Amino acid sequence: MSIEFLVTSMIVILLPGTGVLYTIAIGLGRGFSASAAAAVGCTMGIVPAAVASIVGLAAIFHTSAMAFQVVKFLGVAYLFYMAWSILRDGGSLDVSENRKPRSLVKTAINGTLLNVLNPKLSLFFLAFLPQFVDAEQAGATATMFLLAGVFMLLTFIVFVAYGACAALARDYVVTRPAILKWMKRSFAGAFGFLGLRLAFSDR
Repeated sequence: MSIEFLVTSMIVILLPGTGVLYTIAIGLGRGFSASAAAAVGCTMGIVPAAVASIVGLAAIFHTSAMAFQVVKFLGVAYLFYMAWSILRDGGSLDVSENRKPRSLVKTAINGTLLNVLNPKLSLFFLAFLPQFVDAEQAGATATMFLLAGVFMLLTFIVFVAYGACAALARDYVVTRPAILKWMKRSFAGAFGFLGLRLAFSDR
C-alpha cells in the first residue's frame, strides 16, 4: 500500500459530497450517536460500488446507457427526497432542538442508500483502484479488496470526525433560529444541486 494511495484517498474522502453533507446534517440535528450511525451507513454504501468495480460489473454502467440511466435517476430522485426531507418540519434530517429519539438503523440505511444509488461511485472505483495495483502481480484482486477496505476505514474515520464536529456545534446552532434556517436551506440546496448535477451527467 503506497503513500500516494493514502493521500489520494484522504483528498477524495475529505471533499464535500452527499455522505459528508448527510453526516454533518445528522450531527447538527441529532447529535454524535446519530452522526456515527450515518457514518456507518455511508461507509457500508461503498461496499456494492467497490465489489462491482473489482469483479468488473461496473463496466456495465460504462457500456450500457440504459443501466446507467436507471440507477442514475433513482439516485437523483433520492437526492431530491433528501433535500425535501431537510426542509420539511420533523423531517429525517431535521436540524432542530427536537430530541425525540429516532432509529439509528434507519439513519444508517438512509446513508447507505445515498451511496448505493450513485452509479458514479462504482465508476470511480473502477478508475481509482487499478491505478495502485499491478494487474500482472499475483493476488491483484485480493490487493484491490484490501485497498477498498482501507478506503472504507478512512471514510468511516473521517465521517465520524465530521459528525463529531457537527455535534459539538449543535448547541450553538439550535439556539439561533436564523442560523438554523440558513443551515437547513443550505443543506437542502446542496442536496438539490448534487441531484441536478447527477441528472445532467452522462458518465
